[in-house]
Amino acid sequence: MDDLAKHAQAFFIIGSNTTEQHPVFGTMIRRAVRFRGAKLVVADPRKIDITEFATLHLRQRPGTDIPLLNGLMHIILEKGWQDQSFIDERTEGFEEFKATVMQYPPDKVAEITGVPVDQLYEAAEIIASSKPTAVLWAMGITQHIVGVRNVMTLANLQMLLGNMGKPGGGVNPLRGQNNVQGACDMGGLPNVFPAYQPVTSSEAIEKFAKAWGLDHRPQTTDDGRSSIVNGLSSNVGLTVTEMIPGILDGRIKSLYILGEDPVMSDPDTNHIRHCLESIDFLVLQEIFPSETSAYADVLLPGVSFAEKTGTFTNTERRVQMVRKAIEPIGNAKPDWWITAEIAKRVISDQLSVTSDQLSVNSDQSSVVSERKIDMDAPWAKWDYKNTSEIMNEINALAPSYGGITHARLEAGERLQWPCPSPDHPGTPILHTKQFTRGKGKFMPIDHVPPAERPDNDFPMVMSTGRVLYHWHGGQMTRRSQGIMQVYDEALVEVNPDDAVKIGINGKTRVRITSRRGSIEAKAWVTDRVPPGMVYANFHFPEASANELTHASLDPVSKIPEYKVTAVKVELA
Repeated sequence: MDDLAKHAQAFFIIGSNTTEQHPVFGTMIRRAVRFRGAKLVVADPRKIDITEFATLHLRQRPGTDIPLLNGLMHIILEKGWQDQSFIDERTEGFEEFKATVMQYPPDKVAEITGVPVDQLYEAAEIIASSKPTAVLWAMGITQHIVGVRNVMTLANLQMLLGNMGKPGGGVNPLRGQNNVQGACDMGGLPNVFPAYQPVTSSEAIEKFAKAWGLDHRPQTTDDGRSSIVNGLSSNVGLTVTEMIPGILDGRIKSLYILGEDPVMSDPDTNHIRHCLESIDFLVLQEIFPSETSAYADVLLPGVSFAEKTGTFTNTERRVQMVRKAIEPIGNAKPDWWITAEIAKRVISDQLSVTSDQLSVNSDQSSVVSERKIDMDAPWAKWDYKNTSEIMNEINALAPSYGGITHARLEAGERLQWPCPSPDHPGTPILHTKQFTRGKGKFMPIDHVPPAERPDNDFPMVMSTGRVLYHWHGGQMTRRSQGIMQVYDEALVEVNPDDAVKIGINGKTRVRITSRRGSIEAKAWVTDRVPPGMVYANFHFPEASANELTHASLDPVSKIPEYKVTAVKVELA
């Protein structure tokens, strides 16, 4: 973050309400604009706070990011502003990509996006002439059915301009929640082991199976899928947006949820409630009774950040020590300790079952022996004394974290992965010499309209997100008296022109309805949103925007399209 604040000559922010959702970094960007003269281009349908500091604000229609970006790249190529030497030396696939981009001339892009042609040219010139420009985005880019394609298009832009691997440049996703980067790094995704080692890789499977004392001989099931006897599956798992709907078709029988509140944060809340009512068994590990806790069979008391020691990995891949400030309150326990205790009991039950099978039917001994559990293996013991021991395991199995130890962090070292060895200084800037795959690959990306668009019955577009004062499902912030004094109820942003059509005229409450449900909330009449669009948040259960959103998913990442929902708005 301080690299960008010091060295970026321009910032291009798209799909990020930076000053409200990343206020520390937002302040750094504002200071770079004010005191260093850095230029700022913001692309966002809403007039968010940081646009007050922008050289140019592009107000594209929701769901039209790809044509906007392709249009800017069309102009860059038309004017010859691309970095051809970078393209020739460090990339591939340029000609196919160029053929696609040239199908997005400014007039066509203006028609699709609503951004005037002169603004397209101005934005392209600022971005191309400022060396380097830093591109920043957040969930306004990813929470679409084309979220992955949006990100690829931004990578195309930065490769086109040669802004990759340079101080002050790069593609810079701003993570939406604390330690979400660390959770992904540690394998909190269905397709990778820690450090993004694919679960489909036989080499990775053998490595982790050996480390965890597992039998990793491959087998083939009746349906032809590969599996591992008493070991690690090579099948890609499910995302949360696939798991919960999977309850109703019988694929998912139980859920173990840690620090997540799907009733508040997942799309189409009515459907989520129906799924959770139908599940056989639900365990919830939390610090407060959330909206999801009403559906839990077992509640496990986890600890807050102030009650535990370990590490968080932030949005710039920097690993930071978390130091316990107070002892856990009441019966609360560290999350890793709870999980380890559950694992010990599972192992004990497996051993008991194995013993019973051996005594009942000696003919099955060959099968049972394949399920043998090595109680001397580290995974089987689950007897970590502290998080430093867990970090030792991470050092051994996650190459990018190989040199990041508690001792180095406690000594004050600033370490960003990849940091493969104890003498490695960390890597503040990625891709300085080459990309992970070797050459960067340009991807030809065409526009795909949103899954749900306005019609006569639902003539407006709703976009969702958070506000400065509250955090996600609001389980912590709604318990803060000071915050609630400032922002104590859901507000829906409505453009003044629409307010006249709706007939608000001094009245305050509106009803917003989609194909999935309705909410009532107080209207905030403001030009922050353009005509035809409303903006709602999901912090308050009595008026959560996710009662209205739909579960159309990006086909790759499986993220929902929170940012474009067709609605109608009327007086409550």
